[in-house]
Amino acid sequence: MFTDERRYEVWEQIRQHDIRAFCKQLTPAIIADAARRSGVALRRSPLCVVNLVWLAIAAAMHATEKFACVLTTTLKILEDQEGFGKTELGKAKKRGKRKPRKGRSKNDPRCNDATKVSEEAFVKARQRMPLEFWINLIIVLCEQFEAGRGNFHIFRGFRVMAMDGTRLDLPNYQPLRDHFGTAKNKSGAHNVQARMVMLQFPFTRLPCHYELSPLGTGEVTLALRLIKYLKPNDLVLLDAGYWSYQLLWAIAHQGAFFAIRLRKGVNLKTIQRLQANGKDRLVRWTPKDSRGKWRKLDLPKSIDMRVIEYRVPGFRQQAIVTSVLSPKKISREDWTRLTTDCEDARRKLLPGLYHRRWEIETTYDELKVVQGLDRHLRSRTVESIQYEIAGHVVFYLLVRWLIVEAAVKHGLDPLRVSFLEALRELKDMQNSLITASLRWATYVLVPRLLDRIASHQVPPRPGRHYARKKKKTKNSKSKSSSNVTNKG
Repeated sequence: MFTDERRYEVWEQIRQHDIRAFCKQLTPAIIADAARRSGVALRRSPLCVVNLVWLAIAAAMHATEKFACVLTTTLKILEDQEGFGKTELGKAKKRGKRKPRKGRSKNDPRCNDATKVSEEAFVKARQRMPLEFWINLIIVLCEQFEAGRGNFHIFRGFRVMAMDGTRLDLPNYQPLRDHFGTAKNKSGAHNVQARMVMLQFPFTRLPCHYELSPLGTGEVTLALRLIKYLKPNDLVLLDAGYWSYQLLWAIAHQGAFFAIRLRKGVNLKTIQRLQANGKDRLVRWTPKDSRGKWRKLDLPKSIDMRVIEYRVPGFRQQAIVTSVLSPKKISREDWTRLTTDCEDARRKLLPGLYHRRWEIETTYDELKVVQGLDRHLRSRTVESIQYEIAGHVVFYLLVRWLIVEAAVKHGLDPLRVSFLEALRELKDMQNSLITASLRWATYVLVPRLLDRIASHQVPPRPGRHYARKKKKTKNSKSKSSSNVTNKG
């Protein structure tokens, strides 16, 4: 990536116009910190690290547009404004159209339009952005958020997090098929997919870390890679699919805690009843180690946990297993509040702590469906796909941060504010933010954006349940047709 002071200054101006909604959250200093942690060089060129971060976010915001459109959209909006020719950008564009001086080649960068960057140059530059940089950028952003709004993530002295995984549909190009692999299912769909596992703050739905890998890598393996980011006194909410002796001990080794649904068939020995009815008890799990796997990893033979049994009216009995052993720290009522509150229609429905795990499922829906991460990726190489997905995650984090700021301003729960409408309000105001003066954008438009975001609220629905749709097979179709014939 070459150094070009003239183009760098021009593209700095374009970037500053386009990213005004997040100018307080995503500063050059934060990007520089992430680059320093990742060992990525900061250079003064149009496709420097700072501008590549902006372009990744812009690509996520305009998920259905081509990369060439993403590179030119902001400049076209500015160019259509009256008086553009008198601005620095307008003057730079005019200078680029002049004929080169004698003695200079037509390919000399000083003779070209400084406001133009080719799609090919963009594609090459983004491949130099390692995934480690994006992870560090998300870490730095979360550190900045917690410095001002960290109280949102705390419950009874624990920093609450959720972890879960999903699959992402990728474009059907051979390099991606070779690296990530393809789905294998009964319906015969063998599309290219990647696996993602994410750590998230469920009370704000802010993503804090994620791992992206080929489909052949298991979710528990990716979860073990994320454990290193946990801090002492973190409490991780897990689905039953993450039931792994190694994973649970890895969380405990970090000084953190876990809560997970009890998996069927696990042999637990009761060592103390915390309630007379046995609904809250301390247990010891000693898994079989016939192959010596846990011994080779130097893991203890057993782990002590707490089992909390409960039953939501209309559902089967369930149980939460946690390493928070003391009821004084988190009571049974805190874990299962939904099961009692939904019995009385006059009382406010509040989810129990473990039921907050569902927020990461909502995050995946917002990220993949509402924001357009799934089925809208354009890249053909592994590095470019990582760049695109990282841009989507950072963009989602920044929109969620705006939602938190809007909620704080209006005294709301951030989860009560609609992400779909927040995204729509941001896109509706984007052109105004680009063309307005910096003062008007900062002191009028951004506060107005927060007000509009806060005006779209969704009701709390912790007790929702949707039955899974059964896939139709040839046998089911033939049965249904025969039933119709018999009825006729």
